[in-house]
Amino acid sequence: MNDKSIGSRVFTIVNTTLLAIFAAITFIPFLHVIGASFATGAEIAEKRFLLFPTTFSLDAYRYIFSTDTMLRSLGISVIVTVGGTIWSMLLSTLTAYGLSKRDLVGRRYINFFIVFTMLFSGGMIPTFLIVQQTGLLNSLWALIIPVSINAFNMIILRSFFMNLPEGLEESARIDGCNDFGILFRIVIPCSMPAIATISLFYAVTYWNTYMHAILYLSDASKWPVQILLRQIVVLASGLNYDGSAYTDVPPPEITVKMATIVVATVPVLLVYPFLQKYFTKGALIGSVKG
Repeated sequence: MNDKSIGSRVFTIVNTTLLAIFAAITFIPFLHVIGASFATGAEIAEKRFLLFPTTFSLDAYRYIFSTDTMLRSLGISVIVTVGGTIWSMLLSTLTAYGLSKRDLVGRRYINFFIVFTMLFSGGMIPTFLIVQQTGLLNSLWALIIPVSINAFNMIILRSFFMNLPEGLEESARIDGCNDFGILFRIVIPCSMPAIATISLFYAVTYWNTYMHAILYLSDASKWPVQILLRQIVVLASGLNYDGSAYTDVPPPEITVKMATIVVATVPVLLVYPFLQKYFTKGALIGSVKG
């Protein structure tokens, strides 16, 4: 018993130490990004790596928000993220619930074709032609429709639904619920861990939309925040990123880059803590048991 107790304590100490080291490896670089975004140009030139600036400066953020273009792009990203997540979750949930029924005619073939899309796709040019022919170019729908359903996310939801007790649906059907009533009143409330997890996956995907915006949006007024942040980094000079003259001394390019990383990352980090309790449980139940 004593040997087992000592071994258990050693394991706990080693495990805690390793986890702390890994946590520091992932957290310290991000802390450096935040600190550098608030540092002055002189301090950045003197210290290539810093965590807490000695002189606090908001010049980089003033430069980023020097015009209303940033607020407009943030608003577009929020609209695309919220609307796209709701749309994708609706389609993914309906598809996953249908495919979770073992008596569905053609279920095996439908599953095969969905998994097939995870391995092979039409490619960039055919997708662009489809978006062009359907009139979605220069529309925010071009950032949502082509990626409405992610096959991997849908399979996780399907596996989660398949592991729900069949007695729940049978009881609801006896009480007079139809299929939609069972789905929205019974299945979805019992599947909140998986729903929250997949919603986070979709939200991050829509928030980080970059390539589709480059391909499908030529109107700069409809650019999401990721495209605008790239524009800011490229044009971090004496001009504002909308082409107007910058009256003050422009901040160093490195602080502008760090500030853009913070602006692009913080919104997702603010949402994650509210879904953290569902995240691990939903992902594991949907993938391991399925």
